[in-house]
Amino acid sequence: MDLEWRQGRIARVVLQDEDITTKIEGDWKRLNTLMHYQGTLQKFVDDLFETLFSTVHRGSALPLAIKYMFDFLDEQADRHSIHDTDVRHTWKSNCLPLRFWVNVIKNPQFVFDIHKGSITDACLSVVAQTFMDSCSTSEHRLGKDSPSNKLLYAKDIPSYKAWVERYYADIAKLPAISDQDMNAYLAEQSRLHAVEFNMLSALNEIYSYISKYSEEIIAALEQDDQARRQRLAYKVEQLISAMSIES
Repeated sequence: MDLEWRQGRIARVVLQDEDITTKIEGDWKRLNTLMHYQGTLQKFVDDLFETLFSTVHRGSALPLAIKYMFDFLDEQADRHSIHDTDVRHTWKSNCLPLRFWVNVIKNPQFVFDIHKGSITDACLSVVAQTFMDSCSTSEHRLGKDSPSNKLLYAKDIPSYKAWVERYYADIAKLPAISDQDMNAYLAEQSRLHAVEFNMLSALNEIYSYISKYSEEIIAALEQDDQARRQRLAYKVEQLISAMSIES
């Protein structure tokens, strides 16, 4: 990206960016562009996206919860006669890549014990923006006035979008997860991480949501066959009643 033109004795010289990789030609420094650094990081960005948008990568199987959640979204779309594939795509993007992974990409200090400086933050913002654009179903239109963070990976966005679509399609082809298997998986995860999380705090957060929308939740549970078999509406009412007495 050209930042400034300056007149030289023989030809014009482009002023760009400078670091330890800057080459010196005669009395002039040939400075690097943003594209130079983008090329340096390209493999790492590709590896990141490939890992996140792969059902089986380097021996790691897809977590059951993702398959179960995506199947649930497809079931809800079928139930409400939503056949627009873009809507289903957007639902899945909003509940996992855009809600979880973007936050981790933008804020690695949430996962790792590291310091994130302003320069690192700016670089990660570009990667996060590219990630979000890859999950979008809208056309990626760019022009000369588009910001640099969108222009840097513009040519890669179509490939990344194809990865996302393939990822969702591959998950849809996987065998369905039964409720029994899902319950067993959640129980095992709870056992493995029992000392890492405050269960009462998590339950209190869930309860605050349930109490706020209790009428809608109970009505929905009463209309669901499986929920009726498990008497979930009654159990929710009992929970709300017990919590009201405690408070």
